[in-house]
This record gives sequence, structure tokens and C-alpha cells, in this order.
Amino acid sequence: MTQTAIALSTDAQTEIVEALNQSVAETAVTTMLAQNFHWNVTGMAFAPLHELFQKIYEDHFIAQDDLAERIKALDGHAEGTLAGMLKRSKVSEHEGDASDKEMIKMMLAAQETLAKTLAGCGELASKHGDTLTEDLCIARGQEHEKLAWFLRAHLR
Repeated sequence: MTQTAIALSTDAQTEIVEALNQSVAETAVTTMLAQNFHWNVTGMAFAPLHELFQKIYEDHFIAQDDLAERIKALDGHAEGTLAGMLKRSKVSEHEGDASDKEMIKMMLAAQETLAKTLAGCGELASKHGDTLTEDLCIARGQEHEKLAWFLRAHLR
């Protein structure tokens, strides 16, 4: 890796890029999970959930790009294959039918996973003095926590 605007060691850059790639992978899988649920949700809460799942996948699509661009700013390689992202992600795809409540629970778990992954990435960036990555991770983590709150409200 080459030197970036911030003075990171090669090892620090490698660690941060790896953590960001984990975040990209989980964001990408969650994007598709939300789109799947958007297409397939049914039931009494169809309209608000259809809208919420769309909000999630649209937000996450942009977030993937922001995270990947940060990787490139650090002179890293952004994972760009679905197979690689699925292999890396702690969030899983869902195949088949699911009730609206099952969809909410799965999406809630995905949001909580993303918030935790981004918090870890932010802590790593902070440890190495990479405030730009830290700020990106904090902002994204806050968005995932807010979406988790919205999803949790549907379960009460």
C-alpha cells in the first residue's frame, strides 16, 4: 500500500481496510436482504414495511459506495464480488418465504450486526489516528442503530 494523506503504517492500513471490507460485505448482503423483503413482504403491515425495507436498501446501497471509496482512499482493494461478500459477511441471505415479523427480526439482527461491525471498525481507526474512517463508521453505526430502533418498534 502507498502512503495516504494520514500517516498510517502499512499494517494499520491493512487492518483498517480489512475492517472496512467487512463493513462493505455486511452492508451489501443487508442491502439485498432488504430488497428481497421489500419485494416479498405481505400482511397487514405491508405498506409501512414495504416502504421501510425500500428506505433501508436505498440507504445501504449508497453506504456501500461510501465505505468502498474510503477503502480506495486508503489505497486498499475493495471487495467487489458477491461471492466474496457472502463468504465474509456475518449477515446471511434469506431464501424462501418469511412472515412480516420474521422479516423484521432478521432485518433487526442485520442492523445490529452492522452497528457492531462499524463500531469495531471505528475503534480500530481511532486507535490508529484515522479520524476520517472513524467518523464514517460512527455516522454509519448511528444510522444502523436508528433503523434497528424503527424495526424494534414494529415488534412491540
